[in-house]
Amino acid sequence: MSYLLALDQGTSSSRSIIFKKNGEIVASAQKEFKQIFPQPGWVEHDPIEIWESQLATCQKVLKKVGIGADELAALGITNQRETTIVWERSSGKPIFNAIVWQDRRTENRCQQLRSDGYAEVIAQKTGLVLDPYFSATKLSWILDTVPGARKRAERGELAFGTVDSWLVWNLTAGRHHLTDVTNASRTMLWNIHTGSWDQDLLKWFNIPREVLPQVYPSSHLFAQTDMEILGSSVTIGGIAGDQQSALFGQACFHPGMAKNTYGTGCFMLLNTGNICPTSNNNLISTVTCQLAEQKQYALEGSVFIGGAVVQWLRDGLKVIRHANEIEALAASVPDSGGVILVPAFTGLGAPYWDPAAKGAILGISRGTSVAHIARAALESITFQSTALLLAMARDVVTPITELRVDGGASANNLLLQFQADLVGIPVVRPQITETTALGAAYLAGLAAGVYDSTTQLESQWNVGRIFLPTMQRDAAQELMYQWEIAIGRIRTS
Repeated sequence: MSYLLALDQGTSSSRSIIFKKNGEIVASAQKEFKQIFPQPGWVEHDPIEIWESQLATCQKVLKKVGIGADELAALGITNQRETTIVWERSSGKPIFNAIVWQDRRTENRCQQLRSDGYAEVIAQKTGLVLDPYFSATKLSWILDTVPGARKRAERGELAFGTVDSWLVWNLTAGRHHLTDVTNASRTMLWNIHTGSWDQDLLKWFNIPREVLPQVYPSSHLFAQTDMEILGSSVTIGGIAGDQQSALFGQACFHPGMAKNTYGTGCFMLLNTGNICPTSNNNLISTVTCQLAEQKQYALEGSVFIGGAVVQWLRDGLKVIRHANEIEALAASVPDSGGVILVPAFTGLGAPYWDPAAKGAILGISRGTSVAHIARAALESITFQSTALLLAMARDVVTPITELRVDGGASANNLLLQFQADLVGIPVVRPQITETTALGAAYLAGLAAGVYDSTTQLESQWNVGRIFLPTMQRDAAQELMYQWEIAIGRIRTS
């Protein structure tokens, strides 16, 4: 039983990957699902489709490898964070669509809380910036909007969960309602210092305690899957939000190590060990994967639109047919021709935190082509990530000496070289870039006894390619200066 199964439930697709003990990928399966946009700024998913797509990929990958579920040592779950689901305990049916982390519908509620003076104390308790990004106001909105939901929640008839909790509920046929510390810490209801649901936060956001899941460390013997789901009962041994899971999969186990994931959004985390950091540069203090009772923390910066800008070029502007065509198109011109694209499609995340900002394309001339726009789109991903790293560098004493990268867009060499040029430090892509799923598999393997320690996992991390900066620092600084001017043009606050 040396195989580990990772369920990687993302914002645009569900994936399942089977790993060998040494971290090698045996097989994977992926299925996209529908993105629902009821009105501008609102983003939803169908929770049933999330579950069905995830289950389908589990079944498909087991069939690909030709093994039964009884040959799995354990499975781990990693998931899009903050996305909010409420369902009936009796039937398991959702009472509303999942409200996705990108959704901005609760900005008015956040603004009210800011005006009432709660922002600072909420940040102190949770490490988070008061923003619609997180789950608390989404959950409150569902309970206030769906007829009878709040009363039902108070009677204990409803369950709330981030996507991991929803998957566990379905994998165990409704027997377990739980989550891990990393996902709990993104709800804005979890006190990251006490390690518990916070009574004050529940009161301020008007959330009944009865809807909340039980919280455990990220590597833990959570539950057994129902026999009928995969054909045999499997140990659920790991759960972590996708970005914390990627930090773990990148073997960033020591303070000062940083990673950036290029997915639908971009998410940079810097390990700070057992010290909970306080940011003076609009970053988030967050909980990282916890193996036992010892709390672990990181600084985090979140970019709302990263790889999603490539999806927009494909689905919105239709300048490419497939996402992997973007690199060749962008490389067909030597630079962006002065074009700067700011993809603030759902506002701006860290370090700007402007939920009302709108996207813009600046610097267009008669000679601008779709290739220039494509290159500007790729560069926008790196500009936003560089802003995060510069903010982190201002917050910490120890210099950041390298940036480990992963996620779908990390396969793009043009993007990573430009990233290295802007940040001025080596950008390191590992041999296995599926580090989000790998982190979940590692967490499960530790709980199931497949691995003895993180030292063993650290020895399995291998460099794939290193991108060294080639641009003069003054040229890089000038580009960042122009980027900040563009940001200033679209900011509303």
